[in-house]
Amino acid sequence: MPSYMYESDVTKFVRELLEKQPELKEMQKQNRATWWDKKLDPDQLRRYAVSEAPKAPYAYFPLPEAESQSKN
Repeated sequence: MPSYMYESDVTKFVRELLEKQPELKEMQKQNRATWWDKKLDPDQLRRYAVSEAPKAPYAYFPLPEAESQSKN
């Protein structure tokens, strides 16, 4: 690696770890397949979309109520 390029401590740690334990790369691929590399079921995705609760337009706090027209 050229000495003029910055390398963070985390990047250096991960690179050195993978050099010392190359089997971690294969374990990483296997574990990724466990959680992420899945075929999606279109029927299940449709059920998720239909059952989703409606979202408020602004999630951080409720919008103020409109004042009543009947004030005198």
